[in-house]
Amino acid sequence: MTSVLAALFHAIPENVAIHLPVLQVIIPLIAAPVCLVIRRTQATWIIALAVSWIGLAVALALLGTILETDKSIVYFLGSWAAPWGIEYRIDTLSAFVLVIVAGIGSITMLFAPTSVAAEIPKDRIYLFYTMYLLTLAGLLGIAVTGDAFNLFVFLEISSLSSYVLISLGSQRQALTAAFRYLILGTVGATFYVIGVGLMYQMTGTLNMADLAERLPAVAETRTILVAISFLTIGIGLKLGLFPLHVWLPNAYAYAPSLVTAFLAATATKVAVYVFLRIYFTVFGAEVFAALPVDEFLLVLSLVAILSMSSVAIFQTNAKRLLAYSSVAQIGYMTIGISLVSTTGLAATILHMFNHALMKSALFLVLACVFLRIKSVRIEDMAGLGRAMPLTMAAFVLAGFSLIGIPLTVGFVSKWYLIIAAIEKDWWIVAVLILMSSLLAIIYFWRVVEVAYFKQRADDAAQISEAPAGMLIPMWILVAANIYFGTNTNLSVSTAMAAARSLIGVTP
Repeated sequence: MTSVLAALFHAIPENVAIHLPVLQVIIPLIAAPVCLVIRRTQATWIIALAVSWIGLAVALALLGTILETDKSIVYFLGSWAAPWGIEYRIDTLSAFVLVIVAGIGSITMLFAPTSVAAEIPKDRIYLFYTMYLLTLAGLLGIAVTGDAFNLFVFLEISSLSSYVLISLGSQRQALTAAFRYLILGTVGATFYVIGVGLMYQMTGTLNMADLAERLPAVAETRTILVAISFLTIGIGLKLGLFPLHVWLPNAYAYAPSLVTAFLAATATKVAVYVFLRIYFTVFGAEVFAALPVDEFLLVLSLVAILSMSSVAIFQTNAKRLLAYSSVAQIGYMTIGISLVSTTGLAATILHMFNHALMKSALFLVLACVFLRIKSVRIEDMAGLGRAMPLTMAAFVLAGFSLIGIPLTVGFVSKWYLIIAAIEKDWWIVAVLILMSSLLAIIYFWRVVEVAYFKQRADDAAQISEAPAGMLIPMWILVAANIYFGTNTNLSVSTAMAAARSLIGVTP
C-alpha cells in the first residue's frame, strides 16, 4: 500500500509535486469565492466535489512519499525561510490527518446533492458549498502549517465557516446552536492566541520547530506555565474536551445532516491533532514530567467516557445520542494522550482515523433517515429495519464499530488503548474503557430495538429505501470500517510511526 501511495506522488510532474503542500490549501481557498460568484447549485457541487477529490489525491501522495522516505516535507511560502517566513511542514502525523480530512470530505461530497437539497433552501445551497470549501481549507491548513500563529488563522477560517454551516439547519434551534458555538469557539480561539502570544514574548519566534528549541531554556518561567494553561483550555474548547463540550451536542443535533457528518468526522480530530502538535512537538513530552497535565487529562477523560455514554442512553434524538457519544469517543483519544507512551499515542492517532470512519457513516445513515421520515427522533424510526433495510444495516455495522466489536476499526483502536493502559499497569483504566463500551451497547441497542422490533403505525406513510446516490458513499464508509478493521497494516504502521516521532522514540 505504501509503495502505491508513493507511486502516486512520483506520477505527479516534479514542478507540481514540490508545491503540493501549498496547493492542498490554496485550491479550496480559491474555489470557495468561485462558488460564491457562480451560485448555481449543480456547478458549485461539481467544484466542491472536484476540489475534495483533488485534495484526497494530494494527501495520499504526500503520505506515500513520507512513509517511503521517512522524512518530513518542508515548504517555505514565498521562499522565505523560517522563522522569518511561514513554513509548511508535513510529517507522518500531519499527512495522516490530511488523509482523514480530505477522505471524509470526498465521500460526503458524493453523498451531498440529495441530502443538501432536502435540508437547505435552494437559494442557500451555493452558500453551503462555499462554506464547506472554506472549512476544508482551514482544516487542511491546520494540518500543514508549521507556524503557531498561522495555525490560529486557519483555525478561525475553519471555525467561522463552520458556524455558518451549522446555522443553515432547517430548525430555528440551528441559529442558537451556531451562536453558542460561535461564542465558545471565540473564547477558545482567544485563549489559544493569548497562549501563543506569551510564548512569543519569551522566545521571539512563532515557528513551531524554533519554539521547540527555545522553550526549554524558559520552560519553568511563570509566563510559559500560564501559556500552557491558556493553550490547554483554548484547544480543549475546540476539541470538545469534557467539560468544555457544551457547544457540541446542539451543534451536531441541529446542523444539516451532511454538515454534522463532516464536522463530527473532521473538526474534533483536527483539534486533537493541534493538542498533540502543541504538547509533543512544541513543548515536548518532558512537559508531562514537569506538570500534572497527564493526570488531569486522564481524570477528565475517564469521567467523559462514562458520563457522556450514560447521558447518550437517555437521549430521544438520534443525532444528540451520537453527539454525546462523540464526546465520549474524544475521551478515548485523550486517554491515549494521558498515557504518554508510544502505544498510547498510537491508539489516539488510530482512533482519530477510526472514529472519523464510524461516526461519519452513522451520521450519513441519519441523513438518509431524515430524507425519508423528516425526523431523527428514535421513536419515529419504528419499523425502518424493514422499510429501509440497506440504510439500517449500515447503521448496525457502523454501530458495531462504535462499540468495538472485533473485525471493525473500533475494536482496533480500543485494543491498542487497553494494551497501552496495561503496559503502565493501569488496570483500572482498562476496566473503565471496557465498561464504557458496555454503555455504548445500551444506547446503540435503543435505536436497533425501535428500528427492527417495533412496527410502524398503520396509518403511517409508505417509506422507500434511500436513493443510490446516498447509499453508495455511505456503504463505502461502512466497508472502510470493516476493511481497516481486518487489514490494519497501513493504519497501525502509520499511527505507530507518528507516535514514535511525537514522543521522540527511534524505531
